Amino acid sequence: MTDMVQATAPTAARVSDTYRWAQLAIGVGAMVMIANYQYGWTFFVPDIQKKFGWDRASIQWAFTLFVLFETWLVPIEGWFVDKYGPRIVVLVGGVLCAIGWAINAQATTLNGYYLGMIVAGIGAGGVYGTCVGNALKWFPDKRGLAAGITAAGFGAGSALTVAPIQAMIKDSGFQTTFLYFGLGQGIIICILAFFLLSPKAGQVPNVVANANLLQTRRNYQPTEVLRQPIFWLMYFMFVIVGAGGLMVTANLKPIAADWKVDNVPVTLMAVTMTAVTFAATIDRVLNGLTRPFFGWISDMIGRENTMFIAFGMEGVGIWMLYLWGHDPLWFVLLSGFVFFAWGEIYSLFPSTCTDTFGAKFATTNAGLLYTAKGTAALLVPIANYMQQSSGTWDSVFIIAAGANILASALAIAVLKPWRKVVVAKSTV
Repeated sequence: MTDMVQATAPTAARVSDTYRWAQLAIGVGAMVMIANYQYGWTFFVPDIQKKFGWDRASIQWAFTLFVLFETWLVPIEGWFVDKYGPRIVVLVGGVLCAIGWAINAQATTLNGYYLGMIVAGIGAGGVYGTCVGNALKWFPDKRGLAAGITAAGFGAGSALTVAPIQAMIKDSGFQTTFLYFGLGQGIIICILAFFLLSPKAGQVPNVVANANLLQTRRNYQPTEVLRQPIFWLMYFMFVIVGAGGLMVTANLKPIAADWKVDNVPVTLMAVTMTAVTFAATIDRVLNGLTRPFFGWISDMIGRENTMFIAFGMEGVGIWMLYLWGHDPLWFVLLSGFVFFAWGEIYSLFPSTCTDTFGAKFATTNAGLLYTAKGTAALLVPIANYMQQSSGTWDSVFIIAAGANILASALAIAVLKPWRKVVVAKSTV
């Protein structure tokens, strides 16, 4: 049965906003620590390929496996969070993250890297799903912003370590870099886990309601959510938008190398770096900033209206990168634009899911939707095979641009009116 939100007396006193923001900050800190497990991978691929001679598509299956296990187990991890609280899940996640990259440091076979990234993916997924779900619970009055700030830790968390990781790979080798960064980040996650709590009934404000922001008054159990067709529309949209960004994330350096812009110096605002380093740094910053920015926008103008704008920008950005990205300066600028228009999916979809299906099981339900990222990751090796067979990235970029335009149209023409009906029925 669907649980109705009851207007009963709170069982705990309201906490201060300072307390809520402190909990959010702890979650953001943990997200920053797992960022490199995904976004740092691209810097290791060329050295792995050089050392062992494996083809790039085979190596990138490790990235795909990481994303699959980071996402597809989140509903199970979310169930543990909803039942037992966030602390134990994040603690175990930190341990697994450290072990995963320690395995990478010792791996000499493809299966070794696959295993290492699977273990790291399970750990990172536990941390990610827990922190986003906790943000949704602590901030029913600012879901888009809270989810966006939390997801920003993951999107931008690796920005400051782009240069250090590349420098350590160059000076000490990629295997030593795997070990030191893996262990260091995992230990910090474990420390932060001890300070993470879930809100009790009455500690947070009630959900908000306005003409643009539709929020249900019912709490759907995960088994019910899976029977809702509107959930699968959101899932499909998440997949087609997510695939393009993951393709660029996993292949940023290889794409730059194929276009012969990777080592070309680029100067912006009196700062000079190689194109790929500059792009990676800016991409991660903008990929982080977009999440709270568009989350905040969606709290004001509505989730679907924001999706229409952001997904449309992403489609145009990918198309322009395809046209002009062979120029080093445009490669830096347009890859940043693409990441800015892409990263907001990690604030908009969890917020939309919780608005539609309620907060009680938010970690599990948002986790079910988050598995779409894993499904999207299956398309990353396909993109590599398409590039290898044709010798160019043309078809990959064209398909990705078209998919984002489709998602933009679906958001405003289908999801918005459909969700209005679903929420209205759930509040009567």
